[in-house]
Amino acid sequence: MDKKLLGIDLGGTTVKFAILTETGEIQQKWSIETNILDDGSHIVPDIIDSINHHLSLYDMVPEQFIGIGMGTPGSVDIKAGTVIGAYNLNWTTLQQVKKEIEKGTKIKFSIDNDANVAALGERWKGAGENESDVIFMTLGTGVGGGIVMNGQLLHGAAGCAGEIGHVTVDPTGFECTCGKRGCLETVASATGVVRVARQLAEEYAGGSTLKARLDNGEDITSKDVFELAENDGDDLALMVVDKVTFYLGLACGNLGNTLNPSTIVIGGGVSAAGEFLRSRVEKYFKEFTFPQVRESTKVKLAELGNEAGVIGAASLAK
Repeated sequence: MDKKLLGIDLGGTTVKFAILTETGEIQQKWSIETNILDDGSHIVPDIIDSINHHLSLYDMVPEQFIGIGMGTPGSVDIKAGTVIGAYNLNWTTLQQVKKEIEKGTKIKFSIDNDANVAALGERWKGAGENESDVIFMTLGTGVGGGIVMNGQLLHGAAGCAGEIGHVTVDPTGFECTCGKRGCLETVASATGVVRVARQLAEEYAGGSTLKARLDNGEDITSKDVFELAENDGDDLALMVVDKVTFYLGLACGNLGNTLNPSTIVIGGGVSAAGEFLRSRVEKYFKEFTFPQVRESTKVKLAELGNEAGVIGAASLAK
């Protein structure tokens, strides 16, 4: 009998589940709402109930599974299977996730940080093409990442390897929530792009729809900035995109020169700007890398979208 994998992607609003084959093909998927009330105390019991309910629905038993893997926000102790400091889940105290889920489902359980897990997904079944050296960078509300070297996820001494969002790209730049200045996250996240737009708009004197909308106090998103640049050739928007992709190319160049992965994969909401974003990041990446890295490391867009989390999580169970 072919054994299955179960992947869970735990987010602040939804929990996504998928049952996969050993080779990473999704066979069933479903999701539930994340109930963060009462200090997030309902989350783990809800996950256990949902798994058990669906196993009986599909006429499956725990013995059919190699294991369950889960990606979660917060600080994860992968050995102990605990999570703390996942503030969007209201998990401020230590959560014994592994212990509870194994007890509740009778299936072996593994857990890791959500950005690491998405990196595993893109590396296994997405743009990373199952190469052994892949870096994943996700541009969303913040900037996260995961690094796979020699087929292994890097965690670092305190579990902080792959925190690409806190690479310094401008030492005199904006203050970051982490307490230091000029982190990539402050200029390349969805909110960072808008922050760069506001800063450049102050000094900009020409005609620009973006400038007019900012001056009128309208709400602007990173999507608006990229659309105005690509579709309208808006001068200020193009300047913003150039600055943001310069910072991204600089960070990617430093990662490339340090680790020489086969691929740097860019995903997350901001990456919806597609080839317009990727080609500009690649241009700066090539400027900031030495020849051997320039020729051997590719900059690609993520391919799995929302499924990277459940696929990567399932691969933890292997």
